Amino acid sequence: MLVDVGEKVHVVERRLFEGDVRRHFFGVVERAGEGAIRITGYAYVYDPASTTYIRSAEQRTRVLPLAASGFVINVAPPDADLESIRYEERDGRLTVTDGAGFSLDINEFGRHR
Repeated sequence: MLVDVGEKVHVVERRLFEGDVRRHFFGVVERAGEGAIRITGYAYVYDPASTTYIRSAEQRTRVLPLAASGFVINVAPPDADLESIRYEERDGRLTVTDGAGFSLDINEFGRHR
């Protein structure tokens, strides 16, 4: 299996159109099958007014198909703190971090793309 139970993942949902909502998800894999994974964690939605991603108030559980082209799944290190995840701009690049040891540059091409 490419993704294992207990792994932490950061998921970017690809937008189909320019005006689509920018959605991300960060969570822990609860189950993994051949075609899908079940993840519990937090949804993040881009808020153009504050120009940042806002986290959902409560955790959610999502099932994501592994074969779909609509998702980019990044595996985070085991020590990434799910509760401390936030988005920051660093040198014009969008970065997701827990403020401790985990940092992932998720936008190599500019601030909000």
